Amino acid sequence: MRDHQFDELWAEGADAPAAHFDPAQIAHLPEPARRYLAHAIAPGARVAAAVRLRMHGEIKQKDGWHPFEADQVIRWPRGFVWRARSKMKGLPVSGSDRWIDGEGSMHWKLLGLIPVLTATGEDTSRAALGRVQIESLWLPTALLEPDIRWSAPDASHLGVDLHLADHAAHLDLSIAADGSLRTASILRWGNPSPASNSPEAFREIPFGCSASAETTFDGITIPTTMRVGWYFGSNRFEPEGEFFRVTVDHAEFR
Repeated sequence: MRDHQFDELWAEGADAPAAHFDPAQIAHLPEPARRYLAHAIAPGARVAAAVRLRMHGEIKQKDGWHPFEADQVIRWPRGFVWRARSKMKGLPVSGSDRWIDGEGSMHWKLLGLIPVLTATGEDTSRAALGRVQIESLWLPTALLEPDIRWSAPDASHLGVDLHLADHAAHLDLSIAADGSLRTASILRWGNPSPASNSPEAFREIPFGCSASAETTFDGITIPTTMRVGWYFGSNRFEPEGEFFRVTVDHAEFR
């Protein structure tokens, strides 16, 4: 089924003149930031405003881990659409998560007909905003924007302060000696235990990912094998926070 918002985000600006990365653009940044960006963006690579991803992996549901396939478009700063196919009790489930121009939503159906999850509103929008902020790692050219602020407490850790829809976020990165990404985390709005009898409510919770592989597409290197979830950096991550294991199969930048 066609998704007009997905297609619109990807098509926007397709005919615009392309800018290309010059390492001189980042000469003023702290050394670890230069190392990370120089590793992620090759000299002369297109300074892309959008990425289209194809991916697969496993997603954790109440009854365990289930395989999924998905594609996604991210256009900075407008937002993203992630549409996927998985299974629930052996039956196909499909749908999408998105945040576009300040509004987030989730819509999922069983057999393509029966709604199993619909979410909109302020909490959903704020949670989806946090997602697109951390997923800027799949579009590292977005981090070349002049309003991004970088800090480097040491040679292997970076702080990235970015704004989206008037919301400030601080992204913590750890990187290897060659500049490749190891981990990323953010305080993201969410409620990982949404059961009606749960004492937990929406709030800012550590959320993040660890990367174990990367791939270069069109001169842009991104993490392509990751484990993702809530309570990142604590002993709650593996037993209850991790819910998403992903491999990116292809990326196209525009």
